[in-house]
Amino acid sequence: MLLKKLRTRNPDFHFPRSATTRAKREGEGDDLYRFVTDAEFDALLKEGKVLEWAIVHGGARYGTLLEEIVPAIEQGKTVIREVDVQGFESIRAHSLFAAGTAKFPLQSIFILPESREQLISHITKRAPIAGEELNRRIASMEKEMGFADLCDAKIVNKEGKLPVTLTELQRVIGGK
Repeated sequence: MLLKKLRTRNPDFHFPRSATTRAKREGEGDDLYRFVTDAEFDALLKEGKVLEWAIVHGGARYGTLLEEIVPAIEQGKTVIREVDVQGFESIRAHSLFAAGTAKFPLQSIFILPESREQLISHITKRAPIAGEELNRRIASMEKEMGFADLCDAKIVNKEGKLPVTLTELQRVIGGK
């Protein structure tokens, strides 16, 4: 929801599509995803065209293509990319963005929950979840929260305060 609102307020920002091997859903366009086969994804990896990638949601691969990011940066656009912590690690280690060798500046922002309880509540409200799975997700969440200190900025997304969070995000990015 936060990125959707940011996109609406800032049409001049560039929001790259993800490449994915998952099947296209009914009614889904090509605005958010570039749908590729496993063989095409393998070729993109082999050719060094993927900035970061991960296996998620039952085995489908998702990744960020350099061609979705670099041309926009070279045109002077602000590029906004949401990634998980593995993607963040890959991007900040890539020679185009790594400290000391960076051709392009990287600004990282970690969106934090208001509290641990808030995040657990969001997980459990979505759908029934077994205790073991909930514990696995909580452990993963706590590990991921450790990455917040590696980011340039941290923003707390308080319950029911999306406009405040959006304003703070735009202040950090430099948007409208």
